[in-house]
Amino acid sequence: MNSAISPRRIVVGVSGASGVMYGVRALEALRALGIETHLVATRAAMLTLAEETDLSPDDLTARADVVHRLADVGASIASGSFRTLGMLVAPCSVRTMSEIATGVTSTLLTRAADVTLKERRPLVLMVRETPFHLGHLRTMTQLTEMGAIIAPPLPALYARPGSVEEIIDQSVGRALDLFGLDWRATRRWEGLGQAPGRDDD
Repeated sequence: MNSAISPRRIVVGVSGASGVMYGVRALEALRALGIETHLVATRAAMLTLAEETDLSPDDLTARADVVHRLADVGASIASGSFRTLGMLVAPCSVRTMSEIATGVTSTLLTRAADVTLKERRPLVLMVRETPFHLGHLRTMTQLTEMGAIIAPPLPALYARPGSVEEIIDQSVGRALDLFGLDWRATRRWEGLGQAPGRDDD
């Protein structure tokens, strides 16, 4: 990753998988870090937003610096000449993941992801689905071979989260680590000696 890119930008895709708060918190974290965000969200993402939160579509888009329409395949983020630090898809549905893997992209979200791959920039996919069948796993393998990073938002229980919000923040923070960004909400492992309540072997 080229940290000398100015202004420092990240494309944030939000698809319709459960876990829309990962995208919301990613936008908030990136704003706190001074990173310019370019948001593109699917229609299913907006439905999930209404189902899982009390936020409106305007509340989501207000958290981004630039908002792109899903159908606008001529947007800046559709071109590799538009320099970014990479792209985060949070959450990433299996449908979105599968479309990115084929390279036959039908929306600006998947086109921007394809551009990220071809330009050899970090593409981090917070895939939300369980359990995975063999087709899902093969698609993840294919994307990994293409250069993407599959980063399902799994809870880090060593951080002793006290709320759902802390679980979300930890997963978002670890995803941002993959862009070389250090968000204050991320809890860091300090070794077994720092874990309370453990007996010596």
